[in-house]
Amino acid sequence: MASQMFDSDSEDELPPGWEERVTTDGKVYYANHETRNTQWKHPVTGKKKVVKGELPYGWERNVMEDGTVYFVDHVNQKTTYTDPRLAFAEEVKDTPLDFRQKFDGSSTALQVLQGRDLTGKFALITGASCGIGLETARSLAIHGATVVMACRNMEAAHAGRALILAEQPKAQVEVLHVDFCCLRSVKDMAEQYQQKGWPLHLLILNAGVFGLPHSTTEDGLETTFQVNHLAQFYLTKLLINTLMRSAPARVIVVASESHRFSDLKESNISLDKLSPKSGQYWHMSAYNNSKLCNILFSNELNSRLSPHGITANALHPGNMMSSQLSRYSWFYQIIFTLVRPFTKSMQQGAATTVYCSIADELTNVGGLYFNNCCRCLPTKSAENKALAVTLWSISEHFLNKKTQHQQQSGDS
Repeated sequence: MASQMFDSDSEDELPPGWEERVTTDGKVYYANHETRNTQWKHPVTGKKKVVKGELPYGWERNVMEDGTVYFVDHVNQKTTYTDPRLAFAEEVKDTPLDFRQKFDGSSTALQVLQGRDLTGKFALITGASCGIGLETARSLAIHGATVVMACRNMEAAHAGRALILAEQPKAQVEVLHVDFCCLRSVKDMAEQYQQKGWPLHLLILNAGVFGLPHSTTEDGLETTFQVNHLAQFYLTKLLINTLMRSAPARVIVVASESHRFSDLKESNISLDKLSPKSGQYWHMSAYNNSKLCNILFSNELNSRLSPHGITANALHPGNMMSSQLSRYSWFYQIIFTLVRPFTKSMQQGAATTVYCSIADELTNVGGLYFNNCCRCLPTKSAENKALAVTLWSISEHFLNKKTQHQQQSGDS
């Protein structure tokens, strides 16, 4: 099913007698039929444009015997002489960090993906059985990506997969089991992925819990900290070699504006602070801290792996959306239901995740934080390099200790 085209009131409409064209290498130029001249700059705005990437999903480029180029839209059974990529031409940027906002809080994931063909790309999405994760999986799969849904609830995951296939029968969607409350399960799933020999171009760390009463995992850690940060930190480390072989690759970490209310700092960060005992636990504090961990991890990961062709960015999907994030608390279920008419849809919630996954302007650009498909500044704590390094060290130390214990007990 093709995504619906949205209207644009573009300021650079061409004057009468002009035509926009594109060269085979993606440079946009303008033809004046009255003077029979061509030029690179737009006749009104004076701006230069380029088109990037392959043809949109379902399109094919053909050449007639006389050299005439035409394009076939196999989805809608149409033929045209106009390169469909022109609809998504972008202004030439002065610097890599020259971001021009094309989408906002009302944009949907499918709108962000318009004109993109992701055939050949592999995306692993954690927590993809419902909510934003499922919409992210659906949107990427509809546009040709091979999507691997990493989920705890296999019944819900297979139901989600069936919905995607019912909409797009040719979609490539796989399901793998993982339980982030169990580090052994994370290791098993990573090994399964590697054994299948799949590349990995997009690792989308979307899974998360919220509003939990105090509980501990079988690994002895507070559940919110392990599920929201440590298990996904571990999964990423296990898949680093796969990401490197697939480079360029991206890691997208779904964080939250809740990170602004974290009280983590250099003077108090420790495993006891991150994974508090019952008497020191408050679910909101645990969630806020875990979301700050998401951004710190994303930034440090980008710092370490960007020289190897792997970038990482973090994002906020939206406030109090009617996903299943609130499923562990009847109180928050009521609150989320009441505010539902005023919050984003799941398609809108998935838009920033998808934007960070496929935006051409983010090629080789990482270590940033996004909200409403636009770069924004996180807190100073989120950009604290020393705090990020300490979190990384604490996380690695626990995982190494856990691995050593398993080896000593013969349970590895």
